[in-house]
Amino acid sequence: MKPARIERRWRALRNSLPALACAIVITITGQPVGGMAEAAPAPPKLKPGKRCDEMYGVKNVPTGGLPQGDASRAVDRWDTYDYTNPGLQFDGLNPTQADLDAAGTDYKRYDHSDPRRIYARFNAQRRWTSFGDYLSKVYIPNQGYDARGKAFMGKVVREMGLTGPDWICEKEFYFKDPDTGKQHLRRLDAYNKRTREIVEVKSNGNPDGREKPADRAWAKNQGWRSYKYTYVFAENQTRDARNFMKELKDTAGRDALGRDRVRSYDYQSHHRGVPPKGTENGPYRANGTTMSPGNGASTGSRGSGNQVINQSPPNPQTLKEQLDRLGRTGERAVMNRGLGGIDFTTLDLRYIGKGKGGKGLDYAFSAKSVEDEYAAGWGGQEKGNLISDAFFTWLALDPSTFWVNLNPDEPNRIIDAGFGKTDAGRILLEADLELKHDIFKAMDPETEAGRNFMNALPQRDGFPCWAGFRYWIEPETAVVREQDGGIHILDTPLKLSTVPQETTTQPPGGKGCDLTEAETQQSDRVLDRYITPLVAEKVNNGDYYADLRRVYTARVAAEWVRQNAADMPAEYRRIINSNDVSRWPLRAPHRNWTGKQVWDRYYKAFTEGTFKYKWSNGEEVYVYTVGGVDFSKQPKSNMNPVRFRTEQRYKPRTVGYAVDTIADDPNKQGYLMFGGNSAGRSETGTPRPTPTPTGTASPTATATPSPTGTGKPTPTPSDSGPTAGQSPGATPPPGPKDPDGGLADTGSSAPVGLIAGIAAVAIGAGGALVWWRRRRGHTGS
Repeated sequence: MKPARIERRWRALRNSLPALACAIVITITGQPVGGMAEAAPAPPKLKPGKRCDEMYGVKNVPTGGLPQGDASRAVDRWDTYDYTNPGLQFDGLNPTQADLDAAGTDYKRYDHSDPRRIYARFNAQRRWTSFGDYLSKVYIPNQGYDARGKAFMGKVVREMGLTGPDWICEKEFYFKDPDTGKQHLRRLDAYNKRTREIVEVKSNGNPDGREKPADRAWAKNQGWRSYKYTYVFAENQTRDARNFMKELKDTAGRDALGRDRVRSYDYQSHHRGVPPKGTENGPYRANGTTMSPGNGASTGSRGSGNQVINQSPPNPQTLKEQLDRLGRTGERAVMNRGLGGIDFTTLDLRYIGKGKGGKGLDYAFSAKSVEDEYAAGWGGQEKGNLISDAFFTWLALDPSTFWVNLNPDEPNRIIDAGFGKTDAGRILLEADLELKHDIFKAMDPETEAGRNFMNALPQRDGFPCWAGFRYWIEPETAVVREQDGGIHILDTPLKLSTVPQETTTQPPGGKGCDLTEAETQQSDRVLDRYITPLVAEKVNNGDYYADLRRVYTARVAAEWVRQNAADMPAEYRRIINSNDVSRWPLRAPHRNWTGKQVWDRYYKAFTEGTFKYKWSNGEEVYVYTVGGVDFSKQPKSNMNPVRFRTEQRYKPRTVGYAVDTIADDPNKQGYLMFGGNSAGRSETGTPRPTPTPTGTASPTATATPSPTGTGKPTPTPSDSGPTAGQSPGATPPPGPKDPDGGLADTGSSAPVGLIAGIAAVAIGAGGALVWWRRRRGHTGS
């Protein structure tokens, strides 16, 4: 080493010694004797983020622009996206208590492919006591949450053009709240310093509550006044989201051009979780019996409808407990739609058709979405099971058995023996009895309609008089659209009809007035004018009759399968007219229900009196009904293709989405569609418990009664379905559509074969209505 360089180094060292000595003196003498002070911890290093296009593998996409105000994607652009959820490969787990006990609590002992890892995780937590609830509401959603968010974020980067060197994703900042002085760490989904834009992307319809304080601080901080903030929501915004957007807008104010600095963009893109590749039909996959004749273990149905229905709690209290539990742990934001906010009292079947993949049948339900997730969301399993069971009941039994009959003269002809062992039969008979009660209520002279009705009737000595009538429900023409191998069930209205009828059994007070033919017809017209519209409104829209409407819609779907039996999967053809409903019996809590129980309640009301109205002169008026329900007619009209494309333009696309995900229905605002496919299978499976039938497993066909006093012929049974040995017709490749998009062209927009077959199906609820009165003079007269 050169001497000059050595000299310079010694000189630098000599000059630094006094400074070092001073530092040591200050450090030692500046502290109390009690000890050394700790230096304040350095704030964590902020992550710089990465180019969005590089982070999400987006190439050759030009940089785009953001909407300059609140916006929604055009309905034509609504779509879906896929993401991998590892938890879905285990969605069919159903361990015994012994399985759970053997797994212990140390989940790390097990490989990720071992279901015991999930059992141990369940054992290690204390919030959930039901493994099924834990699996569907915690484990599986958690497993897919990050993947879902990243998949949607990548989609937004690509489609909105958040590309180029200026768009940085997952960059971190501190937002200081000027009111509290608190610093909030915030990782931004996308940030552009050059354009002064921030984008926050949500794969659901709700902001993350953990991020709200930081966003509020940003909105108040003057240092960010030049920036604008856009929230992109994949799904419809929740009430909480809309309220938060309004709060941020009000706080952040407007830019120099008078535009809101906070904007929301409703993207309407529905997510579809899929299991890891290679596990699609693994041994732990779920297979359900909803709309599928599979065994519910190794074969059965899968889809969004199954998931939504099966995770629905049985009652409002359980729903509240589960939502509260998820809220306390911050997991409600992870949940897919469906645990709360879907009104299952509106659940109905709206589509059935050939599977998109050529296997099984696709199906789609519809239900109303509600703002308050606590207000609805329970009872999905009950309603879904009712629809599915009714569908198979209509397939298995001959249409000539679809009747019920409440008549005080006929205690031995209440309901067909086989039909009486199903929930579909129970619903029809209970609806018949309820219809009578609603007729009574509508006739009450204390109401305006009842008073007008009584005043317009024929009279004897100033008292209203009437004849006996049969009152029943039957279908209006259903509106459907058959195309592309399926049927869209668009509207299934019901109407009320009456015919004169008398009974031998007498109510209290004996027989009433003897009316002339002209007076009998007058009574009928008065009934149709004042009473029928009120009761028809209840039948078509009232809560009590929702189950009747549900089983009727299932009847429409089942008849379509009957009429197209040659093209249906073999497992469905084997059910048609099999007369075996042992797999779809009465479910709890109605397993011990019988038609005779309903008849006994009816007979007691008929002979002892239930409704009694006082007339102005002190007389009392009794009202009674007899009759039945007959589900043997169901006229249908195939909507022509021009009208369908105009009024239901997006229905086929929505149904296609609904097989795999929960989809908003743009043709029916406020409603969701969700469904599945019947042809799921697993390499192995664990049998699921099935409801225990009441009575014998194989019902015996009985003679078909003619509804009392209708004067109508007994419906002719439909032709038997094909035998199990028949092979289904091959599904042709897509080709030119026929003029109607449905059955073979007959020169009419209505498919003649289908209508003729179903025209052998009426609902009749109600039966003969017999009116009686008993006079009682005024006191002292």
